Amino acid sequence: MLDITLLRKDLAHVVARLETRKSPQSFLDVGRFVALEAERKSLQTRTEELQARRNSLSREIGKLKGRGSDTAAAMAEVTGIGDELKRCAERLEQVQAELTAQLMALPNLPDASVPVGADEKANVEVRRWGTPRAFAFAAKDHVDVGGPLGLDFDVGARLSGSRFVFLRGPVARLHRALAQFMLDVQTGEHGYTECWTPYIVNREVLEGTGQLPKFREDMFWVTRGGDEASPEQYLISTSEISLTNSVREQVLAESVLPIKLTAHTPCFRSEAGSAGRDTRGMIRQHQFDKVEMVQVVHPEKSFAALEEMVGHAEAILKKLELPYRVMLLSSGDMGFGATKSYDLEVWVPAQDMYREISSVSNCEAFQARRMQTRFKSAQGRNELVHTLNGSGLAVGRTLVAVLENFQNEDGSVAIPVALRPYLGGLAELRP
Repeated sequence: MLDITLLRKDLAHVVARLETRKSPQSFLDVGRFVALEAERKSLQTRTEELQARRNSLSREIGKLKGRGSDTAAAMAEVTGIGDELKRCAERLEQVQAELTAQLMALPNLPDASVPVGADEKANVEVRRWGTPRAFAFAAKDHVDVGGPLGLDFDVGARLSGSRFVFLRGPVARLHRALAQFMLDVQTGEHGYTECWTPYIVNREVLEGTGQLPKFREDMFWVTRGGDEASPEQYLISTSEISLTNSVREQVLAESVLPIKLTAHTPCFRSEAGSAGRDTRGMIRQHQFDKVEMVQVVHPEKSFAALEEMVGHAEAILKKLELPYRVMLLSSGDMGFGATKSYDLEVWVPAQDMYREISSVSNCEAFQARRMQTRFKSAQGRNELVHTLNGSGLAVGRTLVAVLENFQNEDGSVAIPVALRPYLGGLAELRP
């Protein structure tokens, strides 16, 4: 959530920054905001005037009583003031709630270093690593390569509908090995603490990281036995939600920063608005696994942490010998809570293009303000932390990349050297 003080001090600047996002969700109803702010100020001024008058009357009533004089008129005025104060308080609460709702619907402000553009076409390539393989045969996509190895979309569809997959045998084992490999690298080499989190969370948790209220249609909702009185709950779309909120409503000691957390979880996304996109294969699924990285850091160190986390995601791709590129996202392509983001895109031979496999973002204090997460500074002040998140990596998309990049003409798939210890030394998968 944005700091309302920024809007009060320089509304035009905030609006200009928001407009660089080039999306409807970034538009502020300026007229309504100005009207609400004017009413808030008026109500607060009137409340202070009434309180001052009531205090004055209380002193006057004391004096009247001391002289034995009639206090009826003064008492009546006090009663009237009390009624008006109640009305002011009720209206002020409504105004504040509407202002908060406006703020909750606004995305984060893009950092000055972010390229301005409407969509992914304005993203800037930062670097590439590895050379895409030149195949001596007609390369297949992961659906055809993985089918004989246990990648079964027919069973997935029969069980759950479209955009679900069933894994068995060799490909299921490869999927598990990838997740364990990623966790071991992030914990053993990069200093993250492994976590296991709930897959179902409450509404206020999703508000904390910014999925609600704006993106409810992207979530899977959970009801218990059709009980409408049950708390509103959702399946997580990423463990960023549960990992970041693990420090919600806390005042942390500065000495514990940075906090570095990782988890391997399933992720559930309704893929609202994606009809017709990536309908073949595992690129865009309703359920997929991901190893997430989250950092909670001192505000002065968040941009250094962002670069570090990009490197942590890159390390997985390098160890797996998968060609990739790093893209700095434009203002119109960033996620809701991000002030600056990088995407890592892995080479997918069958599509002859790079596809996103990780997104790493600095949210600065945007999520912390919503979660009320602070740290006590050396000066003894409670200050908002900065939060960052990124995939380290998306397991299903990594599986896709391994199947396609390491396929052989006979239908077997070579195992990247770094992954072989996780498969009992196996050098290749065969149908």
